[in-house]
Amino acid sequence: MARNPCDIRLLLVAAAVAFIYIQVRLFSTQSSSSSNSHLDAGRLAEAEKCESQLHAMIDQVSSQQDKIAALEEMKVRQDEERVQLKILIQDLEKRSLQTLINKNVVPVAAVVIMACNRPDYLQRTVESILKYQKAVASKFPLFISQDGTNGEVKKKALSYTQITFMQHVDLEPVRTERPGENVAYYKIANHYKWALDELFIKHDFRRVIILEDDMEIAPDFFDYFEAAAKLLDTDKSIMAVSSWNDNGQKQFVYDPKALYRSDFFPGLGWMLTKSTWMELSPKWPKFTYWDDWVRLKEVHRDRQFIRPEVCRTYNFGEHGSSMGQFFDQYLKPIKLNDAHIDWNSEDLSYLKEDKFLTKFGKDVASATPVHGSDALLKAHNLDVDVRIQYDNQGDFERIARQFGIFEEWKDGVPRAAYKGVVVFRYKGSRRRIYLVGPDSLRQLGV
Repeated sequence: MARNPCDIRLLLVAAAVAFIYIQVRLFSTQSSSSSNSHLDAGRLAEAEKCESQLHAMIDQVSSQQDKIAALEEMKVRQDEERVQLKILIQDLEKRSLQTLINKNVVPVAAVVIMACNRPDYLQRTVESILKYQKAVASKFPLFISQDGTNGEVKKKALSYTQITFMQHVDLEPVRTERPGENVAYYKIANHYKWALDELFIKHDFRRVIILEDDMEIAPDFFDYFEAAAKLLDTDKSIMAVSSWNDNGQKQFVYDPKALYRSDFFPGLGWMLTKSTWMELSPKWPKFTYWDDWVRLKEVHRDRQFIRPEVCRTYNFGEHGSSMGQFFDQYLKPIKLNDAHIDWNSEDLSYLKEDKFLTKFGKDVASATPVHGSDALLKAHNLDVDVRIQYDNQGDFERIARQFGIFEEWKDGVPRAAYKGVVVFRYKGSRRRIYLVGPDSLRQLGV
């Protein structure tokens, strides 16, 4: 292994100092011996031996100088090659993008697949997307953004000529804020910021849809986002549009057309605008879970998220950075929409803030109230929509556990909640169950 050039130079300086010191001592010894005939001959021999060893060391160090110079020259060449390679990649990316984008069509949104080290997952995701993207390729240009240098992932990504490849390489060591934290989430956060900066700032897209490399999409995925894009542009109380419902398991959904506002960021296939990203990018977290950061009230600032009742994405990622957390209970049973919906003919104006608040409030108020510890049994025996009030987080978790929906809260908000209300279907039927917070009716104006 080659020595560090700085180490070699320090060694050379030390050797020179030692050589001068020994030369002075020898001179002193030899001068003294001329006036003192009883000088210890052994000491002189030892000094001469030391001098010989020092000469050998100096010769050895000197012989490294050519190697040091060669290494430094090699480093300069490598730096130059790295710069040229970066320019080449940027040029290829630009040409690829110019080929994919129809100059006569303004893209609805760029679609980026966030990948890292799972080539088999990436292939499954890409094949699902291309099945429906080909017909709308000019509206939804497709990107793969790889974090890291996994060769199989890069090879797989570059094999798709209709996709623009981007690569994020960050070799800086990660320092977690707390012991035992998963370093992967820190790297993911950095990758997200880099990729979204590339698409929004460098390529100037108006909107971006973010997918991960362990997702399949529904047949109406792109039509859904195209219809929702108009709503996202005109209603500034909406922060993002998602294709995911945390309580989208088969037994809790019924209507593939139903959309809701939510105070909880769902993620897992979502679209945001450039103006929103320009707000988030400067303060994007470096050392935390980025999705939980978006869920903070101080970040979303009372803006909501649009989510479907029936999911437009399916997450098959049993093995990943979350190590399969919740997979069997919550992700595996998710229903992926398979019904044809003509979103262009759907009127989504009911999702505007004032209209949705009024309509949703009336729906909750008209539901039959159910009380007591046997709420599940009572709900089962009633053939109407019901509402069940919870008093606090612990009470919500108890009721949610009875029905089997997500119990988790983030920053005081239950998953999929709007004004503290979590709604889901009862055993896949038309009937709705509303879990209502202690202050929900007041917030809804009921």
